[in-house]
Parts: sequence; structure tokens; C-alpha cells
Amino acid sequence: MKPIGYAVFAAAAFALLLICAPVHASKTDDRIESSAKKSYIFKTFLKDDDIKIQAKGGVVTLTGLVSEESYKSLAEKTVAGISGVKSVDNRLETKGAPPSANSDAWIKEKVKFILLFHRSVNAVKTEIDVKDGVVTLRGNATNLAQKELAAEYARDVDEVKDVRNEMTVSLTNEKTSKVAVEPIDDASITAQVNMALLLHRSTSGLKTSVTTKHGVVTVKGKAGTALIKDQVTKFVKDVHGVKSVNNQMTVE
Repeated sequence: MKPIGYAVFAAAAFALLLICAPVHASKTDDRIESSAKKSYIFKTFLKDDDIKIQAKGGVVTLTGLVSEESYKSLAEKTVAGISGVKSVDNRLETKGAPPSANSDAWIKEKVKFILLFHRSVNAVKTEIDVKDGVVTLRGNATNLAQKELAAEYARDVDEVKDVRNEMTVSLTNEKTSKVAVEPIDDASITAQVNMALLLHRSTSGLKTSVTTKHGVVTVKGKAGTALIKDQVTKFVKDVHGVKSVNNQMTVE
């Protein structure tokens, strides 16, 4: 009787497992979709875009339209950083034709994102014009250091030949210059860090692994020089939501 009893028990346990597994997967998928929609990236950068998020078994499919070519990568990187996500099928399309590589429009888009990701520059109040690879910055900075840093970041974008900094310093804008006013989720931080390192010319060629836990960013990979490693720390530390940086890159 024991073998029969064991067989019945095993069959019942297997049946219960089959019933519970889809329920668990469904809850995980629901959490993934909810986390993506509530993320800082989707609520801030992608709030005006028509993006549909569907998760099934941890595989997320993104469909819809975005206004900027870079938003496609930003959405994918954000979702990929959410716990439980196995892979992302990015089917997002861009409204209109994307800017051609190395064009002034392409440079302008990259400079805009660089300034948006970093909290020490007043991206919201900065106007960007590009002609023949020369970037002109206009608008208000809260102090001289912020003005100079905006030019430094813009200059570190591929194909930028020169930067004309026509920004004015206005202390009255200091309280309104912050983009983020609430805690930022780890997935959004990781996405911003990855994008920032990719957009900066001095770090774009690096192969890095970025993880974030409670706002603490850990970066792994190889840096050619100690200076490059320090640059990575500087860029990452200045991303919205980052509390501290644990740079574990090796210099080789």
C-alpha cells in the first residue's frame, strides 16, 4: 500500500504545482508591468509616449510609439533592470524618421539626454542648438560651476566639434532646477547610468556591468587608465537618484 500511497501523493503534489505555477507567474508578470509603469523613467521621460508593456513568464514585450529614437533604448534598459525580467522584446517605433547618424539633429538629441541624466546641470532650462557639429548652449544656470559643467558634458559627446556656452547665471532658478523631487527606483537609476556611460564619448567604448541596490550603484568592468575609471565614478555619481558609487572596475 505504501508505494500506491506515495504515487497518489506525488501525483497530487505535481498537479498542485501545475496549478500554482501559472498563478505565481501571473503575479510576477503583473508586478513587472506595474513596476515599469510606475518607474521614474516612464513617469518622467516617457510620460507622453504611447508605450504598451506586456509581460508573460518574465519575457516583456514593448510596443507603441516614442518621440525620440533614444527613448527606445531607455525604455528597454529600464524594463530589463526590473526584478523577474528574463528578456525584453523591444518592438517600439519612433514617430517620424530618426535622425541620421552624426547629423546635427543626432548630436542635439545626445547632448539633450546627457544633460537630462545628470543632476548637477540645469537641463530643463537649457536650450541646445547645433550647427555643423558646433553646440550652442543657452538658458539659465544656478551658478558658474553648473554653467561650466554643462559645457563639459556637451563637449564629451561624439561628433561635437566645439561648444559655445551662452548660458547666463541666475541664482533665482536654484530652487526650480531639480528634475527629480522624489526617490528614484533602482531600475531607472541603472538605465540612466547605462545610457549616460554610453553617451559620454570618454566612456562609450567601455564594457561595464551596472547594478543598483537602494540607490547604491556598483560598476564592474575594465578601464584602460585610472583616469577613465575616475571619469566613470564622476559621471555615475552625478546621475539622478544615485546615493553612492561602488566602482569595482579594474585598470588594465
